Amino acid sequence: MTATPAAPADSGAEHRGPAAQPGTPRRVTTLELFFDLVFVFTITQLTVLLADDLSFAQAGRMLLIFAVLYWMYGAYAYLTNQVPPETTARRMILMAGMFGFLTCALAVPKLFTTDGVAFGLAFVLVTAVHSTLYALIHGKYVLSFAVPNLAAAGCVTLAGALDGAPADLLWVAAVLLQQIAPILSSKITGEYADGRAPVTEHVGELDPAHFVERHGLLLIIAFGESVVAIGAGAADTRLDWAQACGIALALTLAATLWWAYFGKDEPAAEHALGAVTGITRFRLGMLAYYYSFIPMLLGVAILAAGLKKAIGHLGQALPTAAAVALAGGVAVFLVGDLCFRLSLRIAPMRYRAAGAVAVLATIPLARAASAAQLLGLAVVMVLMLVAEEPGRRRAAPRTGV
Repeated sequence: MTATPAAPADSGAEHRGPAAQPGTPRRVTTLELFFDLVFVFTITQLTVLLADDLSFAQAGRMLLIFAVLYWMYGAYAYLTNQVPPETTARRMILMAGMFGFLTCALAVPKLFTTDGVAFGLAFVLVTAVHSTLYALIHGKYVLSFAVPNLAAAGCVTLAGALDGAPADLLWVAAVLLQQIAPILSSKITGEYADGRAPVTEHVGELDPAHFVERHGLLLIIAFGESVVAIGAGAADTRLDWAQACGIALALTLAATLWWAYFGKDEPAAEHALGAVTGITRFRLGMLAYYYSFIPMLLGVAILAAGLKKAIGHLGQALPTAAAVALAGGVAVFLVGDLCFRLSLRIAPMRYRAAGAVAVLATIPLARAASAAQLLGLAVVMVLMLVAEEPGRRRAAPRTGV
């Protein structure tokens, strides 16, 4: 199904295992799922950070932190797709990367005060582990993306020692450096088994089934954040009929977001990635699972912050910031999913755009009660899914799913 490049440092059937056999899609391992659980803890911490300060400035900081961290998560998703953690040595090295992500997550609440340097050093470890494992198949050519990634980690570490505008600029520089990595690797050719070709082309020769499943499981774990937020918001309330109805509305809202992606997008994405190869597959994967997935995952995190505030005050008016987070989280998710569909040409699309606008119209309902806004959001999402169903069925034969 894929053409993983050969390299002396990692040749031999004992390293590749059954998953490397042609035509056999590789499934996500339990260690990769464990890794994802650790990474999603960073989303939990970002949710806490935003819930404590529902402001646009804090949302901007949250976006910078997440963009930098998710870049390296995506890099690990490509990594384990091509270098499966099938040996003890690889597993131990991957666990070192997990430790780095966990330390980053623990540093998030005080990232801009006392723990900035600790975050940066942990992120250097995350980046170094990734480069070490990827060198097994790319050898010296790993430098084409390791150098920009390590430079970005250096910027984040230096930012931890500074305050104000200089620190913010270093975070922006880190994001830009990460974007340079694929551009640079697309210009550098390596002597692989199939001749000289850009490093990026070989990074793109991934197993679509594994890649799509990996990101889908990440999204599922992120959805778990909304359930945790519901529980946290309801912790100090009496569980009566009114509260139970509010919890049902909140869960329905989270379920509609699940349905929006897993109802059709995941199998269609695997089909779209399987239809292309090389650099084209790499670029398509970047568009769909990095640039589009960032707003989808952030949307879930923002929604969780809003749910935590709303579920504890169902019969009361919701503060404007919390109401915006509640509707904005859903809108951001739908915008991300719309971009995801556009990049992979998954129809229909117009209902997602209409839904993103319609959910924002529920913000005034929070003035009456948070339950009113939850009901409005659930109704909008259900109507959107019902309205697009005929178009989804018509499009299915053309996409093959």
